[in-house]
Amino acid sequence: MRLCVCVCVFFRYPEARAIQRKVIFHAGPTNSGKTYHAIQRYLAAKSGVYCGPLKLLAHEIFEKSNNAGVPCDLVTGEERTFMDSDGRASGHVACTIEMCSVITPYEVAVIDEIQMIRDPSRGWAWTRALLGLCAEEIHVCGEPAAVDFIRELMYTTGEEVEVNTYKRLTPFTILDHAVESLDNLRPGDCIVCFSKNDIYSLSRQIEARGLECAVIYGSLPPGTKLAQAKKFNDPEDPCKILVATDAIGMGLNLSIRRIIFNSLVKPNVNEKGEKQMETISTSQALQISGRAGRFASVFEEGEVTTMHRDDLPVLKEILSHSVDPIETAGLHPTAEQIEMFAYHLPEATLSNLVDIFVSLSRVDGMYFVCNIEDFKFLADMIQHIPLNLRSRYVFCTAPINKKQPFVCTSFLKFARQFSRDEPLTFDWVGRHVSWPLSAPKNIKDLVHLEAVHDVLDLYLWLSYRFMDMFPDTGLVREAQRELDDIIQQGVLNITRLIRATDPTITNPPQTQGSRGGQAGGSNASASSNALRGRRGSGEMDISLASRLVKDGLLTPDLLRQLQREWSKDQKQEFTNQSALDTEPHNNNNNKGKRKKKKK
Repeated sequence: MRLCVCVCVFFRYPEARAIQRKVIFHAGPTNSGKTYHAIQRYLAAKSGVYCGPLKLLAHEIFEKSNNAGVPCDLVTGEERTFMDSDGRASGHVACTIEMCSVITPYEVAVIDEIQMIRDPSRGWAWTRALLGLCAEEIHVCGEPAAVDFIRELMYTTGEEVEVNTYKRLTPFTILDHAVESLDNLRPGDCIVCFSKNDIYSLSRQIEARGLECAVIYGSLPPGTKLAQAKKFNDPEDPCKILVATDAIGMGLNLSIRRIIFNSLVKPNVNEKGEKQMETISTSQALQISGRAGRFASVFEEGEVTTMHRDDLPVLKEILSHSVDPIETAGLHPTAEQIEMFAYHLPEATLSNLVDIFVSLSRVDGMYFVCNIEDFKFLADMIQHIPLNLRSRYVFCTAPINKKQPFVCTSFLKFARQFSRDEPLTFDWVGRHVSWPLSAPKNIKDLVHLEAVHDVLDLYLWLSYRFMDMFPDTGLVREAQRELDDIIQQGVLNITRLIRATDPTITNPPQTQGSRGGQAGGSNASASSNALRGRRGSGEMDISLASRLVKDGLLTPDLLRQLQREWSKDQKQEFTNQSALDTEPHNNNNNKGKRKKKKK
């Protein structure tokens, strides 16, 4: 099986193996100009492809190319934009990395953020692009920690790597003091959180101090992220503070003077697909810190610190280390490989087929099989729906957030309608999402609108794989643009939405000064410890409950129901115990009789 897997990796790309490619690695930290130099070569070429990790980055190169007079198309999982009015492909294309073609010949290819080749979920896309792109020149951009591994990988294909090294264009300084209080915020500050609840809590506390703040987090639509970035960057706008997740680490140009880490712990998914809380890595810390002080921005010199005093030495320790070298590249079973297994195991489910494939595979030490838990989750969800194997595989590769119940329900309905061979029209989708939608009245409404936006994204993604069955892409895209505007207005009024939200969902403003009173929910506090000790009086474990809510495994409504049931059980137990205590003599006699029976 080892030989079989190696053959799949190296000889699946005959077009790339048929030419002698030149590989140029542009190595450097954030804000070093490495991608700029690669893009300059891309723009000068007769034809080229840019492969980026985010839709926002693909959009940026798409616009930059066309503004420079180089016709460029855009290809993402949910969107195709051709500059030619007749729909003919331009010589240049900007795409998300999963969408790059490995059979189209180019003069130049750019692969951005190559260090993501070791990503547990998406690393396979960088492996595929690096080994498979059919281009005379492959320009790879990323961290210096990836250089040695890429050299080693290219040695196996007989291709040499030229390395160009860049230094950061503007410095950033790690401060010797933490911010400690929101009263100490300054224009140009960006507070980085790893929890949406913390974003809600902090934005409310900031605006309670008479300051305006912009908000950016991962589940916002791209248009809303850009609008919030524009608001924060505009020198004429009174908004001078940004509260964001690590979504700012890539894809947005921001004028940040000081990065403030609200926490140094974030949820990660390990190679087994299990979610766990981990201290951020040196690579992650550098990626985020590097957003402070950007070349040609208002603040050319950046500063980095923490919100809490005891986090600052930890941050300094993290940033003092060198980035761990990359040692492996991700792989993912293809549809053809799964079909081969299915031929020999016709009764096995898709989820079982993938498990069998992974368990039998013995990949070379340079590779690992990417996390397949999300794939299996979707496969199990639609296992009862009659679909052919290829269609089932495609549905299960759809990029959806399984923590969103409404998105999962929509995915199931889409698959069921597809299996009936009934086209999914805009009217059908509109009824499902209750279109048209009104402006959000609270955070719960805003979260639902974000989920609906994801559902429309799912429709567009499937429409490019099954065009006949998802025919109304124009109408869905128009509705999505309208929904983006509604979400933008909701985010602009996020403090009002937070005030209108059930207080169990977000933390109220708290007095600054102690660690527990700072960042809302992610840090343990004395008060939560006290609450934890009250479980005997009918209270649930607040720490566990809040984690489940944050992880999307428990909704606030279910939490309240569980609290009521817990309280009821505790009362019943107390009543039963009281009844037993009032009849001690009879109780003892009964116990004696039982013991005698056992003897």
